[in-house]
Amino acid sequence: METLKKHGLKIACMILLIYSVWQGFLGQVPRQAILNETVRNLYFHVTMWFSMIFLLGTSVVHSIRYLRKGNLENDLISNAYVETGLVFATLGLITGSIWAKFTWGDWWTNDPKLNSVAIGMLIYLAYGLVRSSMPDEQQRARISNVYNIFAFVIFMILIWILPRMTDSLHPGNGGNPGFSKYDLDSNMRLVFYPAILAWTLLGFWIANLRIRLKKISQLTTENE
Repeated sequence: METLKKHGLKIACMILLIYSVWQGFLGQVPRQAILNETVRNLYFHVTMWFSMIFLLGTSVVHSIRYLRKGNLENDLISNAYVETGLVFATLGLITGSIWAKFTWGDWWTNDPKLNSVAIGMLIYLAYGLVRSSMPDEQQRARISNVYNIFAFVIFMILIWILPRMTDSLHPGNGGNPGFSKYDLDSNMRLVFYPAILAWTLLGFWIANLRIRLKKISQLTTENE
């Protein structure tokens, strides 16, 4: 019973992941024009992006906490969530590129949302360069956490607002209907929402492991 309480979220994560992946590859999906079987990628590409947003948003919360209290542990936690968020951003980019190849005919098209994502990724890669270029711990934490807050705001503008202001191939952008508008198979929602939860739980699980590893590395360095 104690094990179940302690690892309940991890068990739920694994069950939901198995369910989502199983349904993603073998479940019934509607046969929409152009999309056809590629609509299954909705359970992977889109849900990974949701997970990325939750992870990066959590990193901002800890960045604000650091700037308010100056506790370096918050800086460590914020950094771990950014790193994990970028892993899911990369996975989202890869699955999106595969989807684009089979629906739009190319791995990368001149689409505002795709270009905005690329710019956002570069902004976050610069965050890593900022951290690695500063040897002073306090200075690194202060500057990188301020940078992280602005990076998140800019990234959200790039992927949510700008694509809606111009023509875009993505559903729900540039006047295109979203999935809920033309996908009449409500059974997909029975997989889509659990998949969001599954990938998000996995993301937080990985981030917590990163935090533990960083703390162990920090203690090892201090004891040397």
